[in-house]
Amino acid sequence: MPEAPKILTEHADCIDGVGGIIVENNNKALKFIEDVTRDADEVQNRVLSEILSRSANAEYLQRNGLNGCTDRETFKKVIPVISYEDLKPDIERIANGDTSPILCSQPISEFLTSSGTSAGERKLMPTIEEELDRRSLLYSLLMPVMNQFVPGLDKGKGMYFLFIKSEAKTPGGLVARPVLTSYYKSSHFKDRPYDPYTNYTSPNETILCLNSYQSMYAQLLCGLCQNKEVLRVGAVFASGFIRAIQFLEKHWSLLCRDIRSGNIHSKITDASVREAVLKILKPNSKLADFIEAECSKGSWKGIITRLWPNTKYIDVIVTGTMSQYIPTLDYYSNGLPLVCTMYASSECYFGINLNPLCKPSEVSYTLIPTMAYFEFLPVNGQKGLTGSNSEPASLNDKEKQELVDLVSVKLGQDYELVVTTYAGLYRYRVGDILRVAGFKNNAPQFNFICRKNVVLSIDSDKTDEVELHNAVKNAANQLLPFDASLIEYTSYADTSAIPGHYVLYWEISVNDATLIPASVFEDCCFTVEESLNSVYRQGRVWDKSIGPLEIKIVENGTFDKLMDFALSQGASINQYKTPRCVKYVPIIELLNSRVISSYFSPKCPRWTPGHKQWCSQN
Repeated sequence: MPEAPKILTEHADCIDGVGGIIVENNNKALKFIEDVTRDADEVQNRVLSEILSRSANAEYLQRNGLNGCTDRETFKKVIPVISYEDLKPDIERIANGDTSPILCSQPISEFLTSSGTSAGERKLMPTIEEELDRRSLLYSLLMPVMNQFVPGLDKGKGMYFLFIKSEAKTPGGLVARPVLTSYYKSSHFKDRPYDPYTNYTSPNETILCLNSYQSMYAQLLCGLCQNKEVLRVGAVFASGFIRAIQFLEKHWSLLCRDIRSGNIHSKITDASVREAVLKILKPNSKLADFIEAECSKGSWKGIITRLWPNTKYIDVIVTGTMSQYIPTLDYYSNGLPLVCTMYASSECYFGINLNPLCKPSEVSYTLIPTMAYFEFLPVNGQKGLTGSNSEPASLNDKEKQELVDLVSVKLGQDYELVVTTYAGLYRYRVGDILRVAGFKNNAPQFNFICRKNVVLSIDSDKTDEVELHNAVKNAANQLLPFDASLIEYTSYADTSAIPGHYVLYWEISVNDATLIPASVFEDCCFTVEESLNSVYRQGRVWDKSIGPLEIKIVENGTFDKLMDFALSQGASINQYKTPRCVKYVPIIELLNSRVISSYFSPKCPRWTPGHKQWCSQN
């Protein structure tokens, strides 16, 4: 993810030269990280007190009996731990035009929308104007950290594929849009002063173009024109970056024609985009010949380093289910480092990766204590991962008492993240499951494990996102001897018949001359089942409450169609992630319409019956 203008630049003007300013800014950012992580508990206490004192007159806090108190003890005693459904009536009042201080004392400036890629309506997260400063602060920390590992990034440009989404307005007139659209359309991004770390190949006009085809085309064209200047490439999610490379595979001949002629294709009709691109695009037959020669080769292995030879790393999120894209990124880049820089959501920006060149499987995020007040609900075994498919259940008093503060988490323990924000979320369950991986001074560092509400369930079984991904990965390895690989997948709990069963939709890449026997796919079904948890296997073997797992092979391009459908329904191209579990009927119908073959597990997985005694006692 790209970084915002520096905001830690007091006194920077007294240093001679841009290089001196960069050094000063970097030092300030690193000192800030040291300070807030060393004094993490004190900072957290101050953040909570500030949030509560500012919004002492907010209806929500008064309704719950806080009575102007700002101490942790009273806050934890009287304020409930909530989910979105608990907050929905208040959010609807604000959306409908109620401007009284319902959630916080400061006016709600807009709503930030959730990704909208799974079933159900998109969530509206309230935000206030000053949150843009807080997000910019987190962005400003990224490159000073990165500079410690990859120096010299100020000597070139970043090629990032960034996009905005159209806005909606609530009945009360507030804008509702994705968090990145909010940021890219703000003065923090559009009017940023020159900074070598925020020098991108894409002009603002190409990023702010609502037409995703024109935006992608123009950004790729500008990136190719400046190919020798590019030192880093990226997008928000790995899937988005791969989509850009696949776009290049389809349109490189048109892009080469534009570079050779110095004129942009007539399909690009946005006047501001054309004007911005033509400032960069000049006739260059030598570059066009070079790109054409590379793209017309039989293999696209290493295409990133071939076209952009000075690239040092790829900046994308590859944690969670995005990890499935790592082999594809490695193929396209000849194994360039994959860098995950930050952890954020629509509710709040959380933290940064202080060891950005680590292996993707080792990525951990240090939560910055100034961003919000953080609490953590311990997740023990299946607890916390087995709630509803949509909303987490309310906590009882005992569970509320189990919540711990930022500095009190334990190494190796899994927690559900709970936040209190300046914008009026109090003890809000984000739905992310994190594991404590270490500490930076007194601030914990977390591995992102999964989204709590992404699960498959037929009966008492509960399969979380990470478990499903690992099972699919184990099974897909059986395709390798046939020169085939899994491109994309999703799942569905089919309960239309008794017993219900898991359905996996697989899109695969296969050599046209290769015939994969049906038995191989049946073995894949069985391998998935063998990889799932004991509760699932008990349901298959003993209870007979779950039917054989099914894999449906879909036509190539199906998951592009799925993304197009999600975008047509209001999802943001920046936030889109292939849903790992689908429930929305039109999506299931789309997937089923493109099935070319179907296979079932030929036998039951192994199961040790000792677990049945525990289940029967519940």
